Amino acid sequence: MTLPPERQSAFQTAPMPDLLDILLRQFKRPLANFGIDLMSEDVDAISAAAAAKEPPSARAVEVREGLVKAVAESETVLAGWELTFAESLRTEMADMPGWETTAEFLDLANEKSNAELRIAAGGALVLALGDDRYRHHLTFLIENPSLDDVSAIMAQRVIDFVDKT
Repeated sequence: MTLPPERQSAFQTAPMPDLLDILLRQFKRPLANFGIDLMSEDVDAISAAAAAKEPPSARAVEVREGLVKAVAESETVLAGWELTFAESLRTEMADMPGWETTAEFLDLANEKSNAELRIAAGGALVLALGDDRYRHHLTFLIENPSLDDVSAIMAQRVIDFVDKT
């Protein structure tokens, strides 16, 4: 996804609690699929605590584990096409198998992009919540910003934040 320069700048400069809040709100529905009902108060508290580098609360750990499941589920979707996250980002939709009609193409494109977004955003949130198992995905995004500039910005911000002492 490519944002206009003014939107990229806003994304790059948003305060960390706001960035984490925006990312976490995207996972309300996926987390609900794992029995985790994420309320606005939860999002606010988890985002603020993570931005303050506080140890994760029991609720934050529960959410983090749900995010891990969401990322794993998306990795499984990509694996169904015999793609890793990095390979998926490098693969043009025209090169994806399994579509003949425009509707099938659009469904496939939606499924692929949703999986990529959940891996990128979920990986960043998992890292912000104290677990670095998806750092390699974020590093890949940073090293290849032309594949997804928005996710690369987010990945850079979260890694810089987490690594800052």
